[in-house]
Amino acid sequence: MTAPVLTAPRGSTPRGDRFGLRDLVRESAAGIDARPGRLFLTILGTVLGIASVVVTVGLAQTAAGQIARRFDAVAATQAMATASTTRGADGNQRATAPLPWDAAERAERLAGVEAAGLVAPVDVDGAPVTAVPVNDPSAPATTSVAVLAGTGDLLDAVRGEVVTGRFFDAGHDARADRVVVLGVRAADRLGVSRVDRQPSVFIGDRSYTVIGIVDGMQRRTDLRDAVVLPVGTARADFGLAAPEELHLRIAVGAGPVVGEQLPVALSPNTPETVTVQVPGGSGGVRADVQADISTIFLALGGVALLIGGLGIANVTLLSVMERTGEIGLRRALGARRRDIAAQFVLESATVGLLGGMVGASLGVAVVVAVSAAQSWTPILHLGVVLVAAAGGGVVGLLAGVYPALKAARVEPIAALRGGV
Repeated sequence: MTAPVLTAPRGSTPRGDRFGLRDLVRESAAGIDARPGRLFLTILGTVLGIASVVVTVGLAQTAAGQIARRFDAVAATQAMATASTTRGADGNQRATAPLPWDAAERAERLAGVEAAGLVAPVDVDGAPVTAVPVNDPSAPATTSVAVLAGTGDLLDAVRGEVVTGRFFDAGHDARADRVVVLGVRAADRLGVSRVDRQPSVFIGDRSYTVIGIVDGMQRRTDLRDAVVLPVGTARADFGLAAPEELHLRIAVGAGPVVGEQLPVALSPNTPETVTVQVPGGSGGVRADVQADISTIFLALGGVALLIGGLGIANVTLLSVMERTGEIGLRRALGARRRDIAAQFVLESATVGLLGGMVGASLGVAVVVAVSAAQSWTPILHLGVVLVAAAGGGVVGLLAGVYPALKAARVEPIAALRGGV
């Protein structure tokens, strides 16, 4: 006797295993929670990828902040004025008009100028610079040391510092005293290490008392290798004709104003004869450096994030292969392809989102720790952290597309027989 065959009413469709959103979330959560060890390893890859992105972006922003401070502390506070030049009949460049001897005093009257000092090379007509008289039989070989002239505020203007002794002042300049200050490397070459015993150096047969040794001079590092005379002394002994450069230390942001007013202050009748170099207000160089650093760090973070995404894809694909029997059974009971695909995509996206949140938190902690160790101010925009955490979910979503499609293509009969 044949068993009766049950048929659905005319016009109806078997409902089968239809998932709603709640069912999909529940099944995905169960799939993720079923293998905690594998979940940890999968999340670890995403954590490292997202943490790398946050750390690199955070350190890029922090480093850019440090660079900005350096620009503000040095480049943005330095200016210089020189005499404009023109090409003469012999083809050589000649100054159209020299800077005035009181250029430093005029510049210091301008708003935003904190210190100003003149400097000029001194032509000693080939006279040797030594630490002993040239007629001494035991004198060492002549040392080639540059001789420069400067005003009393030059050290402040070029951000120098006194290593020992002192720098000459306006009194030495006005009296044309035969005193000198040595740059630190020039002092080493001349064998002068202390000034308390009033050592002397000789330029030709003239003796000059060393009153100080200086270092620093970020704007004019050549001063470290030079013997520096007061301008008045250089004029009296060597006939210095005119100063060459006027160096200024200005307030941050005062560059445009100083650049406009300084030529008029130095040469009211012919301001075009003065060339002024001041830091611009746009910060173009600083922006370029920040962009270069950010590009490098973002490239490294992108590579790390790609590795994390591949890890999620591999583990999800392995999970599909291990659960082939489960997939076939669900398909046999009526589950649609899109239900199977949606389950694996949601599992992968959830794993990526968890890894993104943990990785973003870890990245923030690393940025703060590194900044504290280096005595930096940590800089990391909140939007970067939130985007990085969400990026973990996006990476997980994309990484799960191929495994989900592969799972959706599983045929019930082949799966139940043990194939894929």
